[in-house]
Amino acid sequence: MSFAANTFSQCFINGDWQASESNQTFSVINPADLQPLTKVPDCTAADAESAILAAHQALNDWQQQPAKSRANLLRQWYNLILEHQDALAELMTLECGKPIAESRGEVQYAASFIEWFAEEAKRVRGDTIPAPSKDRRIQVIKQPVGVCTAITPWNFPLAMITRKCAPALAAGCTIVIKPAEGTPLSALALARLAQEAGLPAGIFNVITASQGKEVGEVLSTHPLVRKLSFTGSTAVGKQLLAQAAGTVKRTSMELGGNAPFLVFDDADIDKAVAGAMASKYRNTGQTCVCANRFLVQAGVAEAFAKALAEATRGLKVGPGLEPDTAQGPLINQAGFDKVQALVNDAVDKGATVLTGGGPHALGGLYYQPTVLTDVTGDMRLVNEEIFGPVSPIMVFKDEAEGIALANDTPFGLAAYFYTESLSRSIRVAEGLEYGMVGVNEGILSTETAPFGGIKESGLGREGSHLGIDEYLETKYLCIGGLSE
Repeated sequence: MSFAANTFSQCFINGDWQASESNQTFSVINPADLQPLTKVPDCTAADAESAILAAHQALNDWQQQPAKSRANLLRQWYNLILEHQDALAELMTLECGKPIAESRGEVQYAASFIEWFAEEAKRVRGDTIPAPSKDRRIQVIKQPVGVCTAITPWNFPLAMITRKCAPALAAGCTIVIKPAEGTPLSALALARLAQEAGLPAGIFNVITASQGKEVGEVLSTHPLVRKLSFTGSTAVGKQLLAQAAGTVKRTSMELGGNAPFLVFDDADIDKAVAGAMASKYRNTGQTCVCANRFLVQAGVAEAFAKALAEATRGLKVGPGLEPDTAQGPLINQAGFDKVQALVNDAVDKGATVLTGGGPHALGGLYYQPTVLTDVTGDMRLVNEEIFGPVSPIMVFKDEAEGIALANDTPFGLAAYFYTESLSRSIRVAEGLEYGMVGVNEGILSTETAPFGGIKESGLGREGSHLGIDEYLETKYLCIGGLSE
């Protein structure tokens, strides 16, 4: 089976590989060298409608399948992903630019959701509740929501799909996926493996589009769709929520973040720097949970900044397929320009550049890993998601001020802090207004734990035993007339 980029030139609807109804295509660009990899269908509202109808027609048979049968098919899909993990990783690096080691890790991470929810499919349980009279029985059962749609981002082009589709399929739902326009190839490769695994036609569909607004409107408003899941910016999430409200759809929203990374005076600085490097510079800083603001207590601020800058200078920047690359290119010109504008704004307002601070000598979309000090709250990068390899450091005086600064944002996805005090770790963890908190840990994500945010960072949870509940309806059965 070939996973060369130029082998993916059709979308996947109802078990068939096909062009868009308009026969239009768009190019997928390699951010490492800005060269086109291939062309894929530029789907329209009509294609979205076709995919939704296919998912609807396949729904009844799929939800009637025994849970064990669904689990076995998902398990076969999982096995095929691992069998082809090197080819999938290379394809991912080509289209999104992340270092090949990170891509290999993401393939395994993506597969883990399929494995986890294959197992959870067999554990969907109801309840029997004591009735108020002897002639009745009260039962509660769980049933699949129905047809689902998912709109996924470019920064984790495999894992963000499997984190949504695996629980949906395990629950007995069918799904239509619209991957990001920058990274459609990983999604199409996943569909090819789903087909080989024997997943029935129509339960997993992938449509590609260069302009997501028209397709997104169909996916969020169509009356046959009962659940929408989205990972992306808060602004787009709010728009999709408004559109989904018209038919009162279930929604899961994993939106923007502004993650604080607090370092207290009693922290182990070496461990804090290692955690900061893992959190901040993964995927060249292009993750929704990476540290966006470093808040460091005054007593260790200088030592932490010096050590972080030294570690940052050691990062190798280059094309993701080179085995020793630690930082790849940014995803596109708009992302590059935003990072540069945020750094320029900070420097203009008084920030000091310890290392980096501008485009890399490689040119193109490569940006220098950067550390800034003397950062203040009026700078844009304190209030906006950077989505790039830039570490701004702010200083706080005491625990109360640190927590207040961390919470001073409308977002609440992920937060991190380092301390050697048990009592402080409990106080701060409970005081931070975030859906996920790393305590002396810079990496949070795992299929076994609930992923999601609060405030304007989203609704619902993905992963863990809670993830499948997002795709299930609870039905109450009151069985009467049981008297003799």
